[in-house]
Amino acid sequence: MAEKGFDIQEYMTRGVERVVADSVKVTLKNPRESAFMARFALASKMASQKRKKAEKEGVHIPPFLIASITSSCNLHCEGCYSRHNHATVDSEPVKQLTDDEWEKIFREADDLGVSFILLAGGEPMIRKGVLEKAAGISNIIFPIFTNGTFMTEKSFEIFDAHRNMIPVLSIEGEKDITDARRGEGVYEKQISNMDKLCERGLIFGASVTVTTENLKEVSSKSFLDSLAKRGCKLVVFVEYVPVTDESKHLAPDDEDREYLKGEIDRLRREYEEMMFVSFPGDEKSSGGCIAAGRGFFHINSHGSAEPCPFSPYSDINVKDTSLKDALRSKLFLALQDGGILADDHQGGCVLYEKRKEVEALLA
Repeated sequence: MAEKGFDIQEYMTRGVERVVADSVKVTLKNPRESAFMARFALASKMASQKRKKAEKEGVHIPPFLIASITSSCNLHCEGCYSRHNHATVDSEPVKQLTDDEWEKIFREADDLGVSFILLAGGEPMIRKGVLEKAAGISNIIFPIFTNGTFMTEKSFEIFDAHRNMIPVLSIEGEKDITDARRGEGVYEKQISNMDKLCERGLIFGASVTVTTENLKEVSSKSFLDSLAKRGCKLVVFVEYVPVTDESKHLAPDDEDREYLKGEIDRLRREYEEMMFVSFPGDEKSSGGCIAAGRGFFHINSHGSAEPCPFSPYSDINVKDTSLKDALRSKLFLALQDGGILADDHQGGCVLYEKRKEVEALLA
């Protein structure tokens, strides 16, 4: 349970400050990246001041937003939560937010003091128009979580011209385990992308879905060395959330998470030029889950504001209201006040495990 008196605003501000400081540190040997990160550090401070001002007025603004900008994807990764939730489909998308509607969301997020918008999908590189809109908002960093299969020379040109756009390439470990989950040839494509990004001096990251089957491999020296030598500066470990009862065995348990936490502490010491982030990480130390606007929230491809990508429930759409009002939706406030986010749970995602309670709040 969350400790009494826990200050989520202070916790998240410290977290953002650490991310920014680490970002500056890992780009010191790259003049263009370092110059951008120095400017972003100033923008991040101003954003923090906006969030503190809003807090005094009774409105909590999280520093992170996850934007699933499309429901299209060319891959069928094993155990994909997005396909299981029908957020990603094979049919032609309909009534998705337009490029201009996404730009409106990004600019309002900037005005509110959001510092990071994680672009996801589906496969976000499909929405080139949305990426171009995001590129023009330099106060916000846009990590793009991509399977890499749509990356072209034009993509590299955009990343070069707009340093706030940071590709985060999905990889599950070495070739066998990556291709087993994502499809034949995906590993080689991602490695090729990394090499091209490195050649151009562009900062990039890797996103690793952590399961009980690859936990040891993705935290191993051989795997991290292979990323480091290609110039990877960020590794995001995302704990697998089971989408069926049959896949529960793949979800890390408390012992696995404790092991991962220890490994991340070690990796931060050994790889000083890389950043390591774990999601959801140790929720106990953060006063419970930080979804539903406490630390981040999710806008799906049709504009519905959801607690997080793993909890596809919504009672409000940003097409009909402001981002600020969406953050104060009845569902978000009920989740924040009702204790569900701080409840003890078995898996890595309390909202997924307690989805019946979330559905009851909507009902």
